[in-house]
Amino acid sequence: MTSPADLVPANAHVFGAPDAPVTIVEFGDFECPYCHDAAPVLRTVVEESDGQVRLVFRHFPLFEVHPYALTAALAAEAAGAQGRFWEMHDLLFAHQDRLDDVGLAHWAQKLGLDGASVVGDAAQQHGDAVERDYLAGTALGVRGTPTLYVEGVRYRGRVTEDGVRAAVAAALADAGRATGPAPGQGA
Repeated sequence: MTSPADLVPANAHVFGAPDAPVTIVEFGDFECPYCHDAAPVLRTVVEESDGQVRLVFRHFPLFEVHPYALTAALAAEAAGAQGRFWEMHDLLFAHQDRLDDVGLAHWAQKLGLDGASVVGDAAQQHGDAVERDYLAGTALGVRGTPTLYVEGVRYRGRVTEDGVRAAVAAALADAGRATGPAPGQGA
């Protein structure tokens, strides 16, 4: 198990209640078809959790296999610097067939951003954030995407709603055992 706090960097991209008791950390790649399939599953689990779950996205571009993964990660960071990370996240996964610079600029414009702000030299200033995530992932042994951690425990298997919900329930149960019974409830 990895400490959940160690998995969430300062200025992390958080979807859901910032103070949710369970954190899912995803190391993902915008060009990965499996990440594409996991995105709506994770969104649904967070949205239907009544504030119990939050999602943190960390970049792990598999640039040797996916030629646009790195530029897409930089574009998402650039959009995030303008307060639009999750909207760009969703557009990139929805349109994995258009992740070249022209496509990235187009998606930024769809969000009301300057297209030039998410590509080329403008996007390169966000390289440190992408590199930080990638190096953190490699240090944890991440090799593929999506790689998930649910409250610090590596999730194994295909990303399904039932599987992720079961991992969340286990994390909530572990948290209950760690804190003990509530006052007046006995053991």
